Amino acid sequence: MAISFDNLRKGKKYVMENYGERFEFQVLDMPEEGNYLVKDLHTLDVFMLNDLIRYGRGKDFDMQEL
Repeated sequence: MAISFDNLRKGKKYVMENYGERFEFQVLDMPEEGNYLVKDLHTLDVFMLNDLIRYGRGKDFDMQEL
């Protein structure tokens, strides 16, 4: 079962699957309510979590803590 975005915590690491793609990231900050600044654990790119779900959630959507 996927965890809620409200349960994300700064400094914790998560894995998200959406539309067949897998993202492993760490939450860096929450500059505004419901929007998270995250760092990809493989490429070290920093971006907003909303960019990953901009086009919606697929049937395979799942998010878990690492």
